Amino acid sequence: MKAVVLGSGGWGTALAMVLCDNGHDVTLWSHSPGKAELMEKDRKNSALPDVELPAALKFSGEIRCVEDADIVVSASPSYAVRSNVRPAVPFLKEGTVLVSVSKGIERDTNLRMSQLVREETGDRFPVTALSGPSHAEEVSLRLPTGCVAAGENGEAVKLVQDAFMNQNFRVYTSPDIVGVELGGALKNVVALSCGICDGMGYQDNTKALLMTRAMGEIARLGETLGGHRQTFAGLAGMGDLIVTCTSMHSRNRRAGILIGQGKTAQEAMEEVGAVVEGYYAAESVHQLSLKAGVEMPICACAYQVLYRGRAVRDVVAELMGRSKKDELGYDWM
Repeated sequence: MKAVVLGSGGWGTALAMVLCDNGHDVTLWSHSPGKAELMEKDRKNSALPDVELPAALKFSGEIRCVEDADIVVSASPSYAVRSNVRPAVPFLKEGTVLVSVSKGIERDTNLRMSQLVREETGDRFPVTALSGPSHAEEVSLRLPTGCVAAGENGEAVKLVQDAFMNQNFRVYTSPDIVGVELGGALKNVVALSCGICDGMGYQDNTKALLMTRAMGEIARLGETLGGHRQTFAGLAGMGDLIVTCTSMHSRNRRAGILIGQGKTAQEAMEEVGAVVEGYYAAESVHQLSLKAGVEMPICACAYQVLYRGRAVRDVVAELMGRSKKDELGYDWM
C-alpha cells in the first residue's frame, strides 16, 4: 500500500519505519521542507538520533504527497493536528483510511483527535486510532511492542492492523475508539502527576497508589463519555499508563519531575523541549469531568497544581484525608 505519515517527530518517524519494514511505499511528511531535505540527505532524524532511517523511506515537505495514498497517518502533536490535516483534505482519494496516532485532546473544544479529523474531513473517510504503550525510541529499535487499532469501521480497522503488524509490532483491534483515545490522552495527566511525585521525593508506594486510583477515575470518565470500561484495563488504558508513568522516555514524567523539584510548569516544559501533552490535557479533563458530572479528585488536584498554583504537599494531604471509601465501589475492570 501507499502510506503517508503526517508529522516527522519521533512517533511519526518510528511508525513510518514500521510501515517500511512491512514493505509499503512510505512517505514521511514534515511541515518544514528543510527538515525533509535534511532527513533525506542524512537518513537521520534528530528526534531519534541513534537510528538509521530506512533506505526505502521517502520524505516530503509538500502536503500534496498524500495523493493516491491508501493510508494517511496523522502523527502531529495535538495542537497541530487540525492545521496539518486541513490542507491535506483536497488531495485525499476516495476510500483513504485515516489513522490518528496523536495522544491528546484539543484545547477549548475538548475533542478527541479522531473527532477533530472527522470535523476537518467532513466525515468522508474512515477514521481509526492507533494507540498503546509505545515509546517511539523503542519502536524505532524494533523492540517488541503492542498497540490497539480502534474504530467503528471494522474493515478500516482490519486494514490498519494488517498494515502495521509484524514480528516486532503487534496490533490488536477494538471497536472502542472512544475508550482507546481517551486512555491515550488522559494517562498523560497521570504521568505528569507521577513525575511530580518523583520530583518531590515520594517513592514506589505513592506511585502505585496514584496510578491505580487515577486509572479508576479515567475509566469512570471514559465510560460516561461512551467508552467501554474493559478498554481501560487493556493496552490503550493500563498498559499505556504504566509505560508513561514509569519511563524516562516519557516527556510528561520528565516535566513532572522538574515541577516537583520546584520549577514552574512553563519552565519545566521549556527544559523538556517538546510538547508535554499532559499539561494541556489536565485542563481538558477538568472541563470534561465537570460537564459530565464525574468525580475525579486526583485529576482535579493535578489541575489545581498546574493551573492554580496550589502546593503539591497540600493536595496530597487533601487526597489522603478524603472520607473512607470501599475500593470496589466502582468495578472498572
